[in-house]
Parts: sequence; C-alpha cells; structure tokens
Amino acid sequence: MSYILLYLALGSVAGVLAGLLGIGGGLVIVPMLTFVFTGQGVAHAHILHLALGTSLASIMFTSISSLRSHHKRGAVIWPVVFRITPGILFGTFLGTWIASGLSTNFLKGFFALFLFYAATQMLLGIKPAPAREIPGTAGIFSAGSIIGIFSSLVGIGGGTLSVPFLMWCNTLVHKAIGTSAAIGFPIAVAGALGYIVNGLGTDGLPPWSLGFVHLGALAGISAASVCTAPLGARLAHALPVDRLKKIFAALLYVVGVRMVVSIWYLQ
Repeated sequence: MSYILLYLALGSVAGVLAGLLGIGGGLVIVPMLTFVFTGQGVAHAHILHLALGTSLASIMFTSISSLRSHHKRGAVIWPVVFRITPGILFGTFLGTWIASGLSTNFLKGFFALFLFYAATQMLLGIKPAPAREIPGTAGIFSAGSIIGIFSSLVGIGGGTLSVPFLMWCNTLVHKAIGTSAAIGFPIAVAGALGYIVNGLGTDGLPPWSLGFVHLGALAGISAASVCTAPLGARLAHALPVDRLKKIFAALLYVVGVRMVVSIWYLQ
C-alpha cells in the first residue's frame, strides 16, 4: 500500500510539471522510481532500465492530458508535431536499443549529468537566441532523431530539448511548451515499446513487469498524472514560470547528487 501511495504521489507531481513546464515529468519520475525500486529490492542491474521504461510509458498518458489542455488554448503547432514525429520515432526506438546494452551505473551517471544540465539551464534562464524558422524535412528529421535518442536514454518526454529547439526557431514560449507536450506522445509511445521489446525475456525482473515497464508503477503514476496535468497547463498560463523553474532547478541538483552518490553506495 505504501508503494501504491508513492506511485500516486509521484504521478500527481509529474502531471503538474508536464503541464506547467512541458517536460513530461520524467525528470522527477526516473530518479524517484530509481529510489523506490531500490527500496523494493529490484536487482541493481535492472533498476534504471525499469525506471526509464516505466517513465516513458507513463508519459503516454500524461502527454495526452497535457496536450489536450494546451490545444484548447491554441498553444500546439500541429504541423510541426506531424513533421518532427518520424525523426522522433526513429531516434527514440534507437535510443532504447542503445540503453538496453548499457549498465545501470552508466545510465545513472548519464542521467545525473543530464539533471545538472537541465537544472543549470533552468536556474540561469538560458534560452537560445531565436535564429531561424523551423528547418526543412532533413533538418527537422535530424532534430527529431536527436531529441528522441536523448529522451529515451533519460526517460523523458523531450521537453528539456524540444522547448529550446522550438524557441530557437522563433516559436513563442507558450506555444513551444504546448507543442513540446504534443511531441512527448510519440516519444513516449516509441520509448515504451522499445523498452518492452528490449526487456522481454530478461531474468530477474520483479513481478508485474512487461519487459522494462513496471505495470504497477505505471498504473499508479498514470492515474494521478492524467488528473493533474490539466492543472499544470492552467498554471503555465497564469504563474511566473521562470521563478518556478529556478525552484525546480534546485531540486534537480539535489536529486542529481543523490544519484551520483548511489553509484557507489547502492550496488
């Protein structure tokens, strides 16, 4: 019961963040699931793979709720979503295949570095200078592939990469966040399928696992996040997001340091 409550609480926070910051919630879900799975006694070799796969699977539900809320406000640029999706699907599935061959400690270190990058970006308010319009077919496929690969390696909906990319292409911040929420859906679908396929037949996974997706955690996180994502989307249009990002950045630094420490002390 305590773990079910943890999954519900985690999903509630992830849903708000998905709507508020357009990040899909993976920056919170992955490290928290890592700690929960460690407490449950999941085999160390599979902890990060299971956290990444479950995070992406949960984002399928979070992104739908979030993108619907942003769509109602006219903040989703659908032509961009459709054009970038082929690259997203290719890159995300490729990333899951790469991740399946990497060790848990390597993935922990990689994810921690990504947390430090995301936190610094938020804390300093680093924004790419608008430089051009959305690129052509080859350019947007390449951008989608890069976003997909990194998103699958860190279990996120891609907002930490897709929002800056869209703003670099002269997209207004609210539309960049809304469009990023929509882009999170194909990332989540391809990522979840990739982690399921690459995890099938793996020995030592806990009960209720489908490949590298934990169905119990998925159910709890998704049920809560779907309810809270619309709230986050409303807050995104009403609150000073930059100030909230700085508070969130401080949390990411703490979580990142905790994950680095766990490489040595949670074998």
